[in-house]
Amino acid sequence: MEPDAGIGSVPRNPPPLLSWVNLSRNLLLAYQSFGVVYGDLSTSPLYVYKSTFIGKLQNQENDDSIFGAFSLIFWTLTLIPLLKYVFIMLSADDNGEGGTFALYSLLCRHAKLSLLPNQQAADEELSAYRRPLAPAGSNSLLKRFLEKHKRLRTALLLVVLFGACMVIGDGVVTPAISVLSAISGLRDEEGKLTSGEVLLIACVILVGLFALQHFGTHKVAFLFAPIIIIWLVSIMCIGLYNIIHWNPEIVRALSPHYIIKFFKENGKDGWISLGGILLSITGTEAMFADLGHFTASSIRIGFAFVIYPCLVIQYMGQAAFLSKNISSIPHSFYNSIPEAVFWPVFVIATLAAIVGSQAVITATFSIVKQCNALGCFPRVKIVHTSKHMYGQIYIPEINWILMILTLAVTIGFHDTTLIGNAYGLAFMTVMFVTTFLMSLVIIFVWQRSIFLAAGFLIFFWVIEGVYFSAAIMKVPQGGWVPIVLSIIFMVVMYIWHYGTRRKYSYDLHNKVSLKWLLGLGPSLGIVRVPGIGLIYSELATGVPAIFSHFVTNLQAFHQVSVFVCVKSVPVPFVSPEERFLIGRVCPRPYRMYRCIVRYGYKDIQRDDGDFENLLIQSIAEFIQMEAMEPQFSGSETSSHDGRMAVISTRTIRLNSSLVISEAEEFDPINSVPSSKSPTLQSLRPAYEDENPQVRRRLTRFKLPPNQGMDPAVRDELLELIEAKEAGVAYIMGHSYIKARRSSSFLKKLVIDVGYSFLRKNCRGPAVVLNIPHISLIEVGMIYYV
Repeated sequence: MEPDAGIGSVPRNPPPLLSWVNLSRNLLLAYQSFGVVYGDLSTSPLYVYKSTFIGKLQNQENDDSIFGAFSLIFWTLTLIPLLKYVFIMLSADDNGEGGTFALYSLLCRHAKLSLLPNQQAADEELSAYRRPLAPAGSNSLLKRFLEKHKRLRTALLLVVLFGACMVIGDGVVTPAISVLSAISGLRDEEGKLTSGEVLLIACVILVGLFALQHFGTHKVAFLFAPIIIIWLVSIMCIGLYNIIHWNPEIVRALSPHYIIKFFKENGKDGWISLGGILLSITGTEAMFADLGHFTASSIRIGFAFVIYPCLVIQYMGQAAFLSKNISSIPHSFYNSIPEAVFWPVFVIATLAAIVGSQAVITATFSIVKQCNALGCFPRVKIVHTSKHMYGQIYIPEINWILMILTLAVTIGFHDTTLIGNAYGLAFMTVMFVTTFLMSLVIIFVWQRSIFLAAGFLIFFWVIEGVYFSAAIMKVPQGGWVPIVLSIIFMVVMYIWHYGTRRKYSYDLHNKVSLKWLLGLGPSLGIVRVPGIGLIYSELATGVPAIFSHFVTNLQAFHQVSVFVCVKSVPVPFVSPEERFLIGRVCPRPYRMYRCIVRYGYKDIQRDDGDFENLLIQSIAEFIQMEAMEPQFSGSETSSHDGRMAVISTRTIRLNSSLVISEAEEFDPINSVPSSKSPTLQSLRPAYEDENPQVRRRLTRFKLPPNQGMDPAVRDELLELIEAKEAGVAYIMGHSYIKARRSSSFLKKLVIDVGYSFLRKNCRGPAVVLNIPHISLIEVGMIYYV
């Protein structure tokens, strides 16, 4: 932490105080991270050894195989979660955010790799863009090569989306394997329940888990961390007991010598068993993906000092138990628990499995939200479930799809080994993608040598490639599930992205000529009626065809026109000060403006009812700024879009050029029926107190008594205020996308069938943008692409 700016002299003994404040903050965040980040990773001991010793290897069980399996688990935990993620990946944050999309957004900002339309106009003057120095040598050549070839940039986006699809696959498989593994303890305990009964209980728990998602994780978040901590302490104590009681010599298995011995004795079967070993690190990606909720230091502390030693001791203890009880491998975890503490551990294991599943489901919601922001996923309803914890969202459509798919996987396989095969393949694919993107970040963002990036890529790809090859061998035994799911989601994403790009390309090539618009004069050759018209379009520059279509058919338009473009930019969050980018479309007498509203890929578009007022104040500030600053003067007489300016929505609340007065009025739409009855009228105040939604806030603007204001500026501001008083209308295009008759059969199938189906069954743009239905005007248009 930096000392306060107000301190004039160096304070006495500042380092210990500041260090303690920083340490205590990170310790608190590390405690909170246990319930969010490590739920999946910490429940892996439930099924790792069972999934490892399966198939032909089951007939070759001996002490050396057990020791070798533990040695593999130990070094896998050390090299990938500890070395790769804790020491390297956590440093590659995107303004505090982590995950696959964070790496991609870093690359898009430091090299022109983005495929988002008109990105440069939306990125203007965005302070979150940390422009690097131009790389030299081979780095610069590689950067120019990638920027020049659109197909390579498209391939990069497809790789990112494929990784995202595999994360969604994790959201299907993780709840199935975690809950089923925990509940299987009921069958292990003296065979009290049959497989069918265990399956039924697991399905009931899964249905309840998904049914409770709409409440949001914040409702039970305070329980998550204690559950995982109790679980970790329990498995560590059980591990220590098993080491001391059964075989203390298991400590020798920390030597990699036993890994070599394991492969010499088991050969191909030992290699295939790696598909079970890799399950010991599933959930590692959450450390990086959930970085935005915590800090890199807190996650490093939590893993290095708690998670890592607890898991190593637990796996070591299980190995010590199995070395003396080889026949218990199918039920290794629950059989290794001392009988006196079986039921408490079983309860904690079930709760820990639910916590781990909850974290993965929430991460799936976040991934879908980010894909939607990139224009690669159909519009869905996004509910912000917490007022205090940013980023906790709920998507109803995705929740129920996940539930159906999870139940199908659970009932279809009813075996944790088969589900584990699917889980391992999905996880290793995400790991592969992350390693590849990280190597590009080392080159373009960190400005390191291309040889260092190649060394990082080769070292970890060799390790992960061995595990990935073992996972691929298990495709027929359940590994096909994430592949099929990923292909389905990739097809949906591709169809939606392709249709959206075709529609944008049509708008781009059919823009209204500004020369034609200027030739019509300030009245546009039509009647300009009082009010403000907000014309929504994907275009960040130019006038969309919807505008000419509207005025041609109605011969009238609003006194003040604002072309609104809502854009997602490749940063996690856009600060409120930089949300609005305001400019002028035509000379001043036309009263036509442009507003680009910018959101990051993790921003939530809240329905706070304040958008209209902030927009009016932002335009007023722009008018004032344009008159005072000479660099904006060219927009008044130019025949094209003038320079745009960032208008801080936070400062205009304090230093607005307009005087704002607010009052509450009774809303007749939500009120009790009007009546002259004295009884009903007497009840009205009480009804309003109990139902605050029947009152609405009314904001009025007026000019301050400033005698020195330019008359032209004053007239324009007065006209803006009068237009606001007359009302605001939202104009949007109700588009129908169709393929041309000359298009190929595949293109007709994608556009006329696939994209049309998705568009009809997803949320409308007016709903997603929180546009009031009573003020909405939709203009029908047919796009032949």
